[in-house]
Amino acid sequence: MRLCRYDDDRLGVVRGDMVHDVTEAQTQIRAAAPYAMKGDAVIAALPAWRSRLEEMAAKAPGKPVSQVKLLSPVARPSKLVAAPTNYKAHIEEMAARAAAQNVKPSPAIGTAGLFLKANSSLVGPSEGVAIRFPERRNEHEVELAIIFGKQGSDIPREKALDYVIGYTIGLDMTARGPEDRSFRKSIDTYSVLGPWLVTADEIPDPDNVPLEISVNGEVKQNSNTKQLIYDCRKLIEWGSTFYTFYPGDVLYTGTPEGVSPVKPGDTMLARVDPIGEMSVSVRAHRAGG
Repeated sequence: MRLCRYDDDRLGVVRGDMVHDVTEAQTQIRAAAPYAMKGDAVIAALPAWRSRLEEMAAKAPGKPVSQVKLLSPVARPSKLVAAPTNYKAHIEEMAARAAAQNVKPSPAIGTAGLFLKANSSLVGPSEGVAIRFPERRNEHEVELAIIFGKQGSDIPREKALDYVIGYTIGLDMTARGPEDRSFRKSIDTYSVLGPWLVTADEIPDPDNVPLEISVNGEVKQNSNTKQLIYDCRKLIEWGSTFYTFYPGDVLYTGTPEGVSPVKPGDTMLARVDPIGEMSVSVRAHRAGG
């Protein structure tokens, strides 16, 4: 099943190249959710509502996906968690860059730990990326993103995927500089998710998923999650020793080699085959906007 948010916070089931409106279900779910709940009410309710969503989608007329504005498939995650330096070839390329600049390279993932990106940086593909510091190197990092479906802490590896409701494509946009990693990666629009959530049953092995991104038609990153140093299960197990994950929480799993700069006017096309692709435009930040 593919579930998207689009236009003015509408909910849709995607079938082929058409989106079928099931916003009424979203309205009912949110109305019944307690204000104090942690996480995203729609994501938490998805297992119980899935059959009803399918029935509603079957009765709803379709609208071409190309004619809607795709938002983040998750409206209210309690947190965005991300894995640094989780592909060997990416570590090597960044170490070479650090040596050329005579700066200290980033530590290995086991030493660096995971990091957080501000929820306010979250956007969908149609919202695009706004570059705030064009004088800096601003780079794309394409990743498989995990979406949690239920609350969990201290999750054992063998049960890790039981907590996953689905997957989506993530762009961990980055402004290079001396500040803390989370600060530079939490700029408005620097966390992109989309084009939709694909339920976990459609991706039985998240540790063997191809991913790539092109900029203006030129492929920049092309790899597979089987190259992850900490695989998806280990990331969930490890992360849950520090955090309680809640429904709708997002875990960016890390990016492979090939990160490259983008500038206003560029178009990024990110693809993860079991999920699909999303086109993301890059623009200049407008002061006060």
